[in-house]
Amino acid sequence: MTDTRSQEISTPALSAEVARRFAYSYGVRTGDTVRVSGMVALDHTGGIVGENDVRAQAAQVFENLRAVLQAAGGGLDDLVETTTYLTDMADVLAVNEVRARYLTGPVKPTSTLVGVAALARPQFLVEISAVAVLPADAR
Repeated sequence: MTDTRSQEISTPALSAEVARRFAYSYGVRTGDTVRVSGMVALDHTGGIVGENDVRAQAAQVFENLRAVLQAAGGGLDDLVETTTYLTDMADVLAVNEVRARYLTGPVKPTSTLVGVAALARPQFLVEISAVAVLPADAR
């Protein structure tokens, strides 16, 4: 029987205060599936990384995704779906370069790319949400 109870995923790599203040979880695991909230370029203190630098922000976003997945018992190779939000579609190639550095597994996750007018703070240039399926032994 599959365990369908949801479990909040947190990590010291991300500010617990930010998630608490805005009433969300960085990740939620239900069975072998982990849903990761939209990650932005925040560090463990809640400070913005790479202001005005989409490559630096994208790298921080992938580090944050990795941290949440590791806290759940998995990693970036377990991703099956990503949704990327960009405030400037001219940044697609730069973000894809960073994506290719982080997503090196044999099966790449699906990808949806959305151009948006703005993200939660004007300094954010990119946000990525994701879904991962973990191996059965990652409990």
